[in-house]
Formats: sequence, C-alpha cells, structure tokens
Amino acid sequence: MRQNRETVSPMSNEGRNTYVTGHMTTSLLKLLETKEIEDISISELCDEAGVGRASFYRNFNSKEDILRAYINKLFDGWKSDWAENNSLPLSSGIGMIFGHFEQHRDFYKLLNERRLIYLLKDVILNIMELKPDLPKIEAYSKAFAAYSLYGWIEVWFQRGMKETAEEMKLMFQHQGL
Repeated sequence: MRQNRETVSPMSNEGRNTYVTGHMTTSLLKLLETKEIEDISISELCDEAGVGRASFYRNFNSKEDILRAYINKLFDGWKSDWAENNSLPLSSGIGMIFGHFEQHRDFYKLLNERRLIYLLKDVILNIMELKPDLPKIEAYSKAFAAYSLYGWIEVWFQRGMKETAEEMKLMFQHQGL
C-alpha cells in the first residue's frame, strides 16, 4: 500500500520528514512576510517550525531548498494537467503556466517581493525538458523558449501580474513562440 499523509505513521521516518518539511515550509513563508530570506536564521526558522536544526539539515541544504521543494510541489498539479493535454499547442501550456501563477498569486507575489523569482528558472528548464545531451538545434530551440518564458514570467511579476493568464498566452502566441 502506498503511504500518504493519512496512512503514514507520525513516528515513521517518512511521517517525520513530512511533518518537518510541512512545518518548515509554513514557517519560512510566514517569516518571509516580514523579513528578507538572508535575515532569517536557521535557528529562527527551526524555532518557528518547532523542529530541531538536525531536522532542517536532514531535509534541506538551504532555506532556498525549502522554497524549491514547495514550488515543485505546486507545479506537480500543473505537470499532471499538461501530461493529460500535451497534444495541445505550446501556447496552451503557456496559458496553463500563467493560470498556475494566478491560482497561487499570493505565494508568487511574496517570492517576487523578496527577490526570489530566480528559483523558478530550474522549474521552467525542467518543464521545457532542456538537457545538455539534446541534439544542438533542439537544445538551443528549447533554451530559447525556456529563457523567453522565464523572462516573461519575471517581467509579469514585476509589473504586478496585471495581465490575465489568457492575455499572457495570447501575447506569447502573437510573438510566434
């Protein structure tokens, strides 16, 4: 039987790790509302989360890793939706990405305010399946699309996410990308 939050014993390693990562994420997001990430100490984060420093280091290498894990968790839903609809044109996927950002607006607004949007770059590169061993034309084409998308996302956040996901999709489509 596959374990999940409801079936994992809180005393199992998986249960403890789920508890730690959940509390660390919630605590870091709470602290980021009032502080820059570099002003949050590991000790302060652990105190806020109610976990020991060893638990932090067992699960993460840095505070940014907490955010990366959370971003990946949020994108898991998007990836599932895209896998079901991957025969749609790229512009539809772009619209779905911007829709994802709208759905989680408060979180991404916080990332933008704290100058942490750069954490999205790896997710975008992963979505575009950019790998060094691709044939050169495919690698450079995917790099162009991935970094273009990342740039659009960054500017959209900086502009306050004024345009809708549909508007972003149409503008991206209009660029011929």
